Amino acid sequence: MAINTGIFGDTTSFEHRFIADHDRLAELVVYWKKLGLRIVLTSGTFDLFHVGHAQYLEKAKSLGDLLIVGVDSDEKVRERKGPGRPIVPEDERVAIISHVRHADVLTLKKASDPKNHLIKLVRPDILVVSKSTKHDDEEVDDKREYCGEIIVLEPQSSTSTSAKIRLIQISKDGS
Repeated sequence: MAINTGIFGDTTSFEHRFIADHDRLAELVVYWKKLGLRIVLTSGTFDLFHVGHAQYLEKAKSLGDLLIVGVDSDEKVRERKGPGRPIVPEDERVAIISHVRHADVLTLKKASDPKNHLIKLVRPDILVVSKSTKHDDEEVDDKREYCGEIIVLEPQSSTSTSAKIRLIQISKDGS
């Protein structure tokens, strides 16, 4: 019998997929693990969502049963990428990813969250990180303590959000 409701359903089911409360997420992770589900965790900015993002999420999901995606809050993105980012606000980025069939659960990663907060909270069977994020060996070792396995994925396309933004700015300035 297939389950076709909530995070296991065919619909966007945003009210079930987006879990803002990290305490509630922790409770649900315990439940999902008791069900024997293999939990995969990844995170990112996902600004100007493109085919590389979709392929990355598909690959991450293929590694387990349930994919949890941490989406960087607007404040966190500004801290990492500068005052002109993100281009797409966090509520829209989360809504867009909720439509991607490979993303089962989404939550926001806040700038105020302690380092590795979501990883420590979920303690995934598999943590997927992007090679393009350029995690150094020490950072990966710090994360390894809280995960069953860490997989570093190559970028899934030659598309780069930052490169597209630069191109738009050049076009705008040159016209």
